[in-house]
Amino acid sequence: MTQTTDIAVAKNTQGSNVSNDARRSSQVQAPSRPRSTVMPHMDIYETADGVTLIADLPGVSADRLQIRTESDRLFIEGEARIDVPEGFTILHTELREPVYQRSFSLSREMDASRISAQLKDGVLTLTIPRSEAAKPRKIEVRTA
Repeated sequence: MTQTTDIAVAKNTQGSNVSNDARRSSQVQAPSRPRSTVMPHMDIYETADGVTLIADLPGVSADRLQIRTESDRLFIEGEARIDVPEGFTILHTELREPVYQRSFSLSREMDASRISAQLKDGVLTLTIPRSEAAKPRKIEVRTA
């Protein structure tokens, strides 16, 4: 499997280059071309207590992330931003600040009112608990 790395190269007024690994302090202006929509890569785990979704959302900050439910659907939408140090201009980018979108059907067993979300280092972790009535339970058998 080949792993790719997104790269942005910027040039400051003195002519030296900086890669996207450097610290960023300002944001790139929106490109004139339409932004691409991307389905984020996800891992999904199911347990007796519920479902956990882990999504890769590189470049997305919490203020540019929207998670919502409508009826029996879960929607995840996030906008990536490439930050560039002040005084630099973009010469070349291999990433066009994508918009991440993904949706899921929620089973009636899931309790959408108790969904929790955490975003850390571009990785979103959603926990969707099962409703109490849908959780497996052990039934005690008594002898007469």
